[in-house]
Amino acid sequence: MTGDQQDIYRRLRGYLPPWFGDEANFPIVQGALQGLAYAGAYVYGLLSYARLQTRIKSATDGWLDMIAADFFGSMLLRAANQSDDSFRARILINLFRERATRAGLIRVLQDLTGRTPVVIEPTRPADTGAYGGPLLGYGYAGAYGSMSMPFQAFVIAFRPAGTGIPNIAGYGASTGGYSTPSQAAYASLPMIQGGVTDADIYAAIDSVKPAATIVWTSIVQNLPAPPSVIPGITGPTMVLDFANQTYQSI
Repeated sequence: MTGDQQDIYRRLRGYLPPWFGDEANFPIVQGALQGLAYAGAYVYGLLSYARLQTRIKSATDGWLDMIAADFFGSMLLRAANQSDDSFRARILINLFRERATRAGLIRVLQDLTGRTPVVIEPTRPADTGAYGGPLLGYGYAGAYGSMSMPFQAFVIAFRPAGTGIPNIAGYGASTGGYSTPSQAAYASLPMIQGGVTDADIYAAIDSVKPAATIVWTSIVQNLPAPPSVIPGITGPTMVLDFANQTYQSI
């Protein structure tokens, strides 16, 4: 293998004049050359490793973390037990991420949580609907619009579906119950492991929103289920109760 101890030993041996004889008859020379080859293989390996760290697509280990810190500071950190390939993909995505657009905001939340957020711009008829139009139904579809809220948007972001607390049964599950030998316990939000925090979601929105704008954000697990039938309307529908959500300005 190129650069290993035996490769370098053969190269060094090839530079010796013929009168040094063969390896079997000169063990002292062989030992000296093997020592030099060991050091040379170490240096070659170190140079090869250093060369990998000069490019994001080949960097590994803590050097990827240093690259992320150079570009993003503390905004992009490696998750627990995250592989180099996974972390590298996150770095590249964020380097070339679309920003300052509605599509960019939706995409960053999709990448972070795996779920598509609901975005409502009060000055955008396509979001709010219009009187006499197909997107508006009081209590059924659309949202309140207002020209007095320029450069603002309402976002309902969803927490990832796969988060939870290991080894603890869900409320009402058959494996958990009072005074029974089961996996049940009082829980709190800090006990949740392996999930995206609300702070991560707020930071992601802040990283892509346009300057001088306000994004009112509510973070929920799920939206209430819409009514099964809306008289006179066919096809999928969704009811958004923006009034009963708690929003954080970003």
